[in-house]
Amino acid sequence: ISQNEALADVELRVVVIGSSGPSQFLLTNSILGREEFPQDVCSIARSRKNYGEIAGRRVAVVNGPNLYDKDLSPTKMKEELRRCKCLSSPGPHALLLTFDLANICPNDIKTPKLIMKHFGKNCRNYTTVLLAYEGDLDRGALDERVMRTDWHLRELVEQCGCRYHFFNKDWKERNRDRELLQKIERMLAAMGGRFYTSHSYRQAEESVRKEEMKLKKKRAPETERVWHELEEQYRGEELRWQIESYNAGVGAEIRAKAEMDNSWLRTSLAVGTGLGFAAGATLGMVIGSVEGPGGIAVGGAVGGAVGGASGGAVQVAIEHKYACVC
Repeated sequence: ISQNEALADVELRVVVIGSSGPSQFLLTNSILGREEFPQDVCSIARSRKNYGEIAGRRVAVVNGPNLYDKDLSPTKMKEELRRCKCLSSPGPHALLLTFDLANICPNDIKTPKLIMKHFGKNCRNYTTVLLAYEGDLDRGALDERVMRTDWHLRELVEQCGCRYHFFNKDWKERNRDRELLQKIERMLAAMGGRFYTSHSYRQAEESVRKEEMKLKKKRAPETERVWHELEEQYRGEELRWQIESYNAGVGAEIRAKAEMDNSWLRTSLAVGTGLGFAAGATLGMVIGSVEGPGGIAVGGAVGGAVGGASGGAVQVAIEHKYACVC
């Protein structure tokens, strides 16, 4: 395994996909342990990536628009799914297909095939059905409904290797996070511990890495200057730690920018207004996730780097623009 692949596997990457309604965004709130999306949001105009933890493990959660969003044309949907791949490259460890348990319909049975159409036929081996419920429901009764009494549900989960998991719509109820993580890890173990990839994911990752290299070259003079400044302030182990912290922050920022703007995306996306908000949100989450006792010391350096490199491209938009299609 290459160094880049090893680094890529430090975090658990999950793509959360919904067919309709707010279930995928409620699941994201549950995984992150915070209200990243309002309770009533049913779809988003731009794919987004957020960071958090699930049962103590760092996780990157990528959300795209709901698959049956009537406000998005087929072309726009295809573009957003391509963006979704860039945000989850080099490939997701799991695709979580979400539904509202109270609103399963015959049309939902088609969703796994639609996922395979967009992500590749082998993605089914990495897909788990997530079912949102409200209140206190008996686990035995839920399992009975899935596997015996509701043929819609049974056919749906059978298409995904009979992998399914229940989650409460109240994101504050996170007592089943460890169980979800264990199910994802068992699924990965069955696939040899490797994340999912495909031709399109390889294209996305290659383009992201090329963009990273360009950005690193542009930042090289600034990086060397900051290293010299740190060398004047610290010695020995503390110096090493400060430099590593700074490198990690800049590296994460560069990666986030490369995922949001690269040649593979530019072949089909118009990089412009909407990118500013999405990139800004992503960069904010990335920099916020770099923690440690040296944070204050390198804060100015990283902050200056972010401000200098991002400039007007990631300036932006305080208000969230959601497209609700409930």
